[in-house]
Amino acid sequence: MKKVIYLFTSACIVLSAACGSAEKQATATESQATEAVVGQSGVKDDTSDPNIVQTAVGSADHTTLVKAVQAAGLVDALSNAGPFTVFAPTNAAFEKLPAGTVEELLKPEKKSDLENILGYHTYVGVLDGVLLQDGAEYDMVYGGKVKISKDGDKTLVNGKPILATIKTSNGIIHVIDEVLLPQ
Repeated sequence: MKKVIYLFTSACIVLSAACGSAEKQATATESQATEAVVGQSGVKDDTSDPNIVQTAVGSADHTTLVKAVQAAGLVDALSNAGPFTVFAPTNAAFEKLPAGTVEELLKPEKKSDLENILGYHTYVGVLDGVLLQDGAEYDMVYGGKVKISKDGDKTLVNGKPILATIKTSNGIIHVIDEVLLPQ
């Protein structure tokens, strides 16, 4: 009888350990799945200053840029710590492109083209007033260089004026009214 009780107790312990391990594994798998779905852009923080993406989302003048960043799958990348500099075209800038261009670029099969264009608007690092000197050139994320020039007090990128500058928690946004196209 003692052997039966011993075997029964041992079996219960083994089953209990296996169930606990299975529960831990299921919880870990669920946690990993949640982390995979929620990247840096999914982090909720109501106390820090907004990052580049959050700032753009909050701007009525940048709804097309936000759609493009989402379609290119760059929301998490531009939500990371950075720092980044983004030359952010306004909605009016996108409207200057030939009819149908934006709609075409937002299609899934054009994702790499959209990434290249948006990458040409993005620099890793902060390009502020000190670095935006006449004649300076900077290599952008997806290749190509932008050239900075001055026209009196105005700073221009590839000959296009910077309309406003907004500091964010992970870099800086320079608002422009033209879409920069890689050369």
